[in-house]
Amino acid sequence: MFDPVILSLKVALAAVCIDFVAGMAIARTMARKEFMGKNVLESLIILPMVLPPTVLGYGLLILLGKRGLIGGFLLEHFDFQLIFTWSAAVIASAVVSFPLMYQSAKAAFAGVDISLEQAARTLGARELKIFLTITLPLAWPGILAGLVLSFARALGEFGATLMVAGNIPGKTQTIPLAIYFAVETGDTEAARNLVLVITALSFAAVFWLNWWCRTKVQTWKKGGTEHAQCEHH
Repeated sequence: MFDPVILSLKVALAAVCIDFVAGMAIARTMARKEFMGKNVLESLIILPMVLPPTVLGYGLLILLGKRGLIGGFLLEHFDFQLIFTWSAAVIASAVVSFPLMYQSAKAAFAGVDISLEQAARTLGARELKIFLTITLPLAWPGILAGLVLSFARALGEFGATLMVAGNIPGKTQTIPLAIYFAVETGDTEAARNLVLVITALSFAAVFWLNWWCRTKVQTWKKGGTEHAQCEHH
């Protein structure tokens, strides 16, 4: 029972790391830049949120499979099979949960007062310093909300993971997969226990986020500053 729990946590954390790095870079660019085809690109980014997981899984299977663009390249040049590994489960979870991270981060960056960044530039501050000392602290509540929500979504990913990673106990069997196959084999006790575990983990993540946001909002209000990002999330 503990193997799927540990593996799910590892997969979700790894997926969140990918979402965090990619989401921060893409969201900040999309929030500040205007360019041709922006609406099309943003629609593609958000598409995994509305597509059935099996459709995403099929697309990833074509991409990561032995004859796929990425899978074939890795197999031919590095003798590494990506499909049916825990890495494939990480990629599937990251793709499915990425829109949540992206939307939250984009809204957070869009809410940062640009005049503060411009004032720092006039004083000679470099872009990296501006980002770390002004943009990131002001956008952090929204970014954190995206991290928590994407973690919870990655933790519960099933359809795409099943198609690209399979259900290999101790290797790719995450909690949702273990629940499904426990029910299939009539092991209702194991299924019930795993349902309780994943429900508790997801609830704890969302509960902590709501508590943290309320605490921050109250602190900012006491200091004479109201911030609406957390209340929105």
